[in-house]
Amino acid sequence: MVEDGGEEEAEGESGEMPAAAAPLQRCNGFLPGKEAAGGGRAAPAGGGEQPAPAAPEAEAMLAAGGGRPEARLETRLSRRRLAVLAVFSCYSLVNAFQWIQYSILSNVFAGFYGVSFTQIDWLSMVYMVAYVPLILPATWLLDARGLRLTALLGAGLNALGAWLKCGSLAPQRYPLTLAAQAVCAVAQVFILGLPSRIASVWFGPTEVSTACAVAVLGNQLGTAIGFLLPPVLVPNTPNDIDLMAHNIGIMFYGTAIVSTLLFFLTGVVFEEKPKYPPSHSQAVLQTKPPEDYSYKQSIINLFKNIPFILLLISYGIMTGAFYSVSTLLNQMIVTHYAGEEVNAGRIGLTLVVAGMVGSIICGLWLDYTKTYKQTTLIVYILSFIGLLVFTFTLDLGYLIVVFVTGGVLGFFMTGYLPLGFEFAVEITYPESEGTSSGLLNASAQIFGIVFTLVQGKLTTDYSPRAGNIFLCAWIFVGIILTALIKSDLRRHNVNSGIMNLDVKAVSCTYSTF
Repeated sequence: MVEDGGEEEAEGESGEMPAAAAPLQRCNGFLPGKEAAGGGRAAPAGGGEQPAPAAPEAEAMLAAGGGRPEARLETRLSRRRLAVLAVFSCYSLVNAFQWIQYSILSNVFAGFYGVSFTQIDWLSMVYMVAYVPLILPATWLLDARGLRLTALLGAGLNALGAWLKCGSLAPQRYPLTLAAQAVCAVAQVFILGLPSRIASVWFGPTEVSTACAVAVLGNQLGTAIGFLLPPVLVPNTPNDIDLMAHNIGIMFYGTAIVSTLLFFLTGVVFEEKPKYPPSHSQAVLQTKPPEDYSYKQSIINLFKNIPFILLLISYGIMTGAFYSVSTLLNQMIVTHYAGEEVNAGRIGLTLVVAGMVGSIICGLWLDYTKTYKQTTLIVYILSFIGLLVFTFTLDLGYLIVVFVTGGVLGFFMTGYLPLGFEFAVEITYPESEGTSSGLLNASAQIFGIVFTLVQGKLTTDYSPRAGNIFLCAWIFVGIILTALIKSDLRRHNVNSGIMNLDVKAVSCTYSTF
């Protein structure tokens, strides 16, 4: 295991977190307003770790029940956080690439395996189907066994699925390629819920939203590459199946080699958490004994949180619509522009790259302003407008117009993804970030399955416009739900030294899973 030498030196000079913080406990996901025994101030670190930025959390004091301030908790930033973020983003990229690589070549793979377009669509939808029943066990594993094991499972299953695909390079082996894609879909369950957990555990409050956006960006970049690269590697050669199999093999073997390398890098780079918490909110959570945590009660708390339920539905609508558009983009484009499979991939690339820019801008904006609800609502409305424009300009006969409208749509629709994650963490603190993110993604998968099936049917039986109008109607519903969300920024209040009255202590009377 690679260790940060600066971390060892810092530990020797400053020691552990002050013992005065120990009485603070989070019970069943809530923060009791208990007073810490003792007091004192942590000595400044002299080691190699970076000191946490001089943000409000560095001076934050939680109000104690008796009116006296609690001992300040020491926070630092670890240099390793950048390597953790980079490796996670890379293997998330490969997983997203494997999700979209079939859909963007739906006509090619339908001809190669001799199956229908619906069966090819299932190679994408299997990601959504697998996520829903597995998300609760996966989030329990994240809470009970930790970040490192979850990351290794995601990276390892991703590599295993990629190698299984290498055995499906024959027209009669559709069942094997579906099984391999199912393995990659299970890997996704251990990937999609990690961005907000990695950001919260490893990054300070002035960079946490940006870090979450970068982690989500890796997945988006994989989708972008999945739109661009497969049409180039696997041109449509219906009269030469052997050549088609050779080209598909290049794509499959290349993916398997890269995903295996990333699995080993995950084992080297990932650690459970840094030696010192990066923010005051994380310092408070880390003082809670693990045996006091109840996963069952955490789930109950989340489903009792009305703002979170509204966000759960609205996030599912927006992200499910994005999944549906991504899955059916090739069919929409070739309906109006025959033989333009390569340009369909480029339009998908434009959509996702624009969304990556939107994600980073939104993450930076949130770190600067903390205007979670306002930003989320504005981006939602602009996504609705973007989809309307895309819908009614798709059949004009000008591909350049589709490139522009697709880019605008992607900027807002894909840029919304990290906003939803971070908003959920804020309004559900101190519940586990992995659990809230996992439930958001489960909602997205459910809506994605329904939207893909219905939009696909409307596109096939009527036209792409009919399918897109169906999505527009649902996104309008999402706007209304987003407007109803109460903005209660619990994590931000703790980092700023404000004790939110809604965060109450509850007794630990529930058994843990």
